Amino acid sequence: MDSTKERIGLIERALQEALSLRPAYEKKLHQAMEYSLMAGGKRIRPLLLMAAADAVGGHGENFITAACSLEMIHSYSLIHDDLPAMDDDDYRRGKPTNHKVFGEGMAILAGDGLETLAFEVLLRQKAAPETLLAVVRELADAAGPYGMVGGQAIDLDAEDTSIDIKTLQKMHAGKTGALFRAAIRMGAILAGAKEAELAALTEYAEKFGMAFQITDDILDVTGDEALLGKPVGSDEKQHKSTYVSLLSLHEAGELAKKAVDEAIAALEPFGERAAFLRQTVQYLLDRKA
Repeated sequence: MDSTKERIGLIERALQEALSLRPAYEKKLHQAMEYSLMAGGKRIRPLLLMAAADAVGGHGENFITAACSLEMIHSYSLIHDDLPAMDDDDYRRGKPTNHKVFGEGMAILAGDGLETLAFEVLLRQKAAPETLLAVVRELADAAGPYGMVGGQAIDLDAEDTSIDIKTLQKMHAGKTGALFRAAIRMGAILAGAKEAELAALTEYAEKFGMAFQITDDILDVTGDEALLGKPVGSDEKQHKSTYVSLLSLHEAGELAKKAVDEAIAALEPFGERAAFLRQTVQYLLDRKA
């Protein structure tokens, strides 16, 4: 597998190309979409898609087009999350949020534009028709009311109320975990994964999503604002239930470690082909941003 740095470079170029192939109908809309899509970030979802393809014996870079569609969905969700009606954040990745630069209406349209463009881009992926249909379904399920949007709805409805740990887990399985699950499953499906391989990678993805969210909650309490590129303490300010507020810092940390251990165990059948997946989930326990 090529180095992570090289793959991120490929992703950045592919995103810019995908966005520029057919510029948006209106110039300011295009600028708003580009502002958030090309604002940087770790590009973890497209990297996971390519790494899942590697794990089942494929070559991840063959599926960079599909990987870009995931990042477009993720970027759209961040634009909408930051809006005053949602999390009301002023900064994202160290820059003013989209609505602070372009206004709320244009920010909403930029998110809408990226969401729909994602499916057009995904349909440019070279794959057998039945395979392409399967990954379109994966992304639609993950992004919509059965996944990310559904989880976001639980989050919005739960503001200023106390929820139990089971509801919290359901919320984040949709809001955060669904897109990670889609990334892994899409990469595996595109690379021709066998049923047992897909099941093992799905288990990994679900545990990865859980560990990611728990460590995100921890960072909102203990993180460095300069490294995170956004304010810390926002969950407490908005009276949101988190793994830290429902458990404790120590208990949340232990739960994250358990999820990471289970994710790594799920990768056993893949040996060294899953090295990136293994290293990435392990990194969650030490991440600073």
